[in-house]
Amino acid sequence: MAKPRHSIIIIGGGIAGLAAGCYAQMNGYETQIFELHSRPGGLCTAWERQGYVFDGCIHHLAGAGPESPCYRVWEELGAVQGRQMVFDEELVRVETPDGKTLHAYTDPDRLEEHLIALAPNDQRIIRAYTGALRRFAPLDLLSAPLFTASDWVRHAPRLPAMVRWGRLTLEQVAERFTDPFVRQAFPTLQYDFAGIPALVNLNFLAGCHQRRLGWPLGGSLPFAEAIAARYVALGGQVHTRARVEHILVEDNCAVGVRLADGSEHRADVIVSAADGRATIFDMLEGRYTNEAIRDYYAAPPDYQDMTVHVSLGVARDLSAEPRALVLFLENPITLMGEARDRLDVETYGFDPHMAPPGKSVIKVMLGSRYSFWKALAVDRNVYREEKDAIAEAIIDRLAARFPGLKQQVEVIDVTTPLTVERYTGNIHGFQAWGPKRNPWRTVFSGLSKTLPGLDNFHMVGQWAGATIGLSTAAIMGRTLVQTLCRQDRKPFQTTTPRESEPPGEPGVG
Repeated sequence: MAKPRHSIIIIGGGIAGLAAGCYAQMNGYETQIFELHSRPGGLCTAWERQGYVFDGCIHHLAGAGPESPCYRVWEELGAVQGRQMVFDEELVRVETPDGKTLHAYTDPDRLEEHLIALAPNDQRIIRAYTGALRRFAPLDLLSAPLFTASDWVRHAPRLPAMVRWGRLTLEQVAERFTDPFVRQAFPTLQYDFAGIPALVNLNFLAGCHQRRLGWPLGGSLPFAEAIAARYVALGGQVHTRARVEHILVEDNCAVGVRLADGSEHRADVIVSAADGRATIFDMLEGRYTNEAIRDYYAAPPDYQDMTVHVSLGVARDLSAEPRALVLFLENPITLMGEARDRLDVETYGFDPHMAPPGKSVIKVMLGSRYSFWKALAVDRNVYREEKDAIAEAIIDRLAARFPGLKQQVEVIDVTTPLTVERYTGNIHGFQAWGPKRNPWRTVFSGLSKTLPGLDNFHMVGQWAGATIGLSTAAIMGRTLVQTLCRQDRKPFQTTTPRESEPPGEPGVG
């Protein structure tokens, strides 16, 4: 019989690492988190500039309302108690320079009426889409990792439709419209991502309407701080500015970590919630892999959406504006060597925590190539000049939609993939990408939750599952501790605080 395990070291203090730590503490394990940044939270973060808060993470939080199974997870982690949520009535608004507007209403009846008014000759595809939206309303796909067998049985009648709409991209759905404007606008309805499955958009529309997907007022940073405070209140320790350089292995068993300062720390179980490539190929020197893992990291993508954020603090009240806009441009704009005919815009006038009274934040998100920024960074002056030029061009184009904006801009902040790479250690500053090899199997079983031939080692987070999303990361931490409890023959238990823990110092370090 294996000896009982008592201690756990967690590498990385993002949401997955914090969640794993919280649930481990709830179940009697002694844990420590080693985080390379100056504060926990990982990618779930924001930064303040002259009273403006620029958010770098949450768009729509899964589990924002009690109707979602994910909500219970956030309650257990102390993240939602006393936190007001905002639920979109309009997922995005698409506008053209000649005055055409598509409102992506989350209410299926309202959306259907609006689309038919825009494209009366396309009623067949419109009714098919809104019919699917109604059919999927009870289905919370982002909570699927928490589904029981009875949940899947209950949703079984919807599975054929899920497969059908999951195989169609928004571009393919758009091709079924005859109206030129709707054909142009429809592919941009889900964060303007290329090739996104229609099923994802349907799930987001339904989730917002059913009050399962929302925005926590205050944004990403206080949300992450609440979970970090919960972890500390449970007895966990966070060591910040503590970069793990090596995972200690004895007889193919993970036994501890060595930090950049040379200190060594040991535990019964080692969990990495850090970047996957750094964990597997640097900290473990590539000794424990398989073909799927090697293929995944052999050729990381050079391009990814939403990797450049141009955030503006403006002396302007934007509370009446939609939260998300896609603005088609009268003339294409060339940025980072790529011609673009539209801008993906988020406004934060709806959240008074994000700017001083009467003022607001606007953010434009752009896809970019890592290699472009890596080459520029050889000369820091050239790198900064490119960021300035992008911001200037963006402000110029936004001024056509927001007259007078140029004179109202008070703060400009531009982040690139190199910014994220520097602060989080994520490969290329990217989020996890979908694997080319066996993508559906990876969705359900993960990519590297454990590594072949290595005992007492686990991974959690986006790289372990090759999936993205805060709820996914938190659930993965919860599931890991359930697994550990089962292996250690102890009941898995959770507690729920009545209130969020007050933020404070994140432990020691």
